[in-house]
Amino acid sequence: MGWWSGRLRKNGNGPGEDQDESWDVFTDVRKAQMEWERAHLMFDEAVGQDQIDYAIYILEAAERKYQIHLKHAKRIGLKSNQL
Repeated sequence: MGWWSGRLRKNGNGPGEDQDESWDVFTDVRKAQMEWERAHLMFDEAVGQDQIDYAIYILEAAERKYQIHLKHAKRIGLKSNQL
């Protein structure tokens, strides 16, 4: 579940909703971090101009996705020690 789907829910539907959203955001951040780390490995192992270009494209996309999820975590009040 992405952070954008959380916007479809109405606020205040239940006592555990904030905790559910926090957990969803936490898992989204961790997944994005793992994608970013894999993209770094892909870049390190790229050989040839085509592979390097593709690895750069994937790395930039992964970095942007990670930034988006970190900003959302900050917006809802998750701290770095919770990530």
